Amino acid sequence: MSNNSYEGGRLDLPFVGHCTFAKSPVCLDWERIDADVAILGAPNDMGTQWRAGARFGPRGIREASTLFSFGHAGAYDHEDDVMYLTREDVRMVDVGDADIVHTDMASSNANIELAVRKILASGAMPVVLGGDHSIHAPVIKAFEGRGPIHILHIDAHLDFVDERHGVRYGHGNPLRRASEMDHIVGMTQLGIRNVSSSNRDDYAAARAAGSTVLSVRQVRALGCDGVLAQIPDAANYYITIDIDGFDPSIAPGTGTPSHGGFQYYEVLEIIQGLAKRCQGRIVGMDLVEVAPAYDPTGVTSILAAQLLMNSIGFIFHARAEARRG
Repeated sequence: MSNNSYEGGRLDLPFVGHCTFAKSPVCLDWERIDADVAILGAPNDMGTQWRAGARFGPRGIREASTLFSFGHAGAYDHEDDVMYLTREDVRMVDVGDADIVHTDMASSNANIELAVRKILASGAMPVVLGGDHSIHAPVIKAFEGRGPIHILHIDAHLDFVDERHGVRYGHGNPLRRASEMDHIVGMTQLGIRNVSSSNRDDYAAARAAGSTVLSVRQVRALGCDGVLAQIPDAANYYITIDIDGFDPSIAPGTGTPSHGGFQYYEVLEIIQGLAKRCQGRIVGMDLVEVAPAYDPTGVTSILAAQLLMNSIGFIFHARAEARRG
């Protein structure tokens, strides 16, 4: 078993060095990605309907991630008695950001899709830092031909608007756009609550497309095992997380906060349970809508970084366990 290592090399405290996700090596040549996980920023918030600022989410999450990333050869979890994120289990690189063209959503989405396709071609799992939730549409489109994929969606909002005033690629549309793709076979949408941008017809369309929709209160009534039982068996899973799925008491730094949201472990335990059940067949993740300007404490970015690092650890530990038989 790997041990935490502080004895050799630089101490490399969080505030020292270049600010990449988890202090991962940089790989800006997308033809030469050699890793298990590639972190990509998609700093686009042109799909926002109210408060902008999620374009700075990737920078905020990267900086927050350095808190958990100094002097380690892995991360020990005493509750599980497991060393996660070991070099044997997972190699990460940070591939920088997709290029965003201001006021040009089509070009920006094309650049995001291209970047994800390059990551997938290398064999790495993409983990994409938003940006608002509109970035999910080009990200999931890049998985074309790699299905079937079931989407696990954590959010306060359904994001199933079809079109409003000609807008089809805002941050209220991405799950509707995903449902139209042949490689997406269903969705489990958790945390959906309160007044939102979707109407009764949108909910009917989501369910007709094969979606299971559960509010925070319904998730709590079912418990983690009950929620996992609602997620169908699938060849592969993709996870998209809107930070406003969490309660604003722990995630205030977002454009559209919604009270009554999840606490940290409610989401983490579902992701860990799914990773164990499917033996790590989670093919990608995105986390969106972190807007650091609305949270001077930085706890929203820290929450995002901590959730992603734990999730990556769970996924690749499950894959390693499956290989070991």
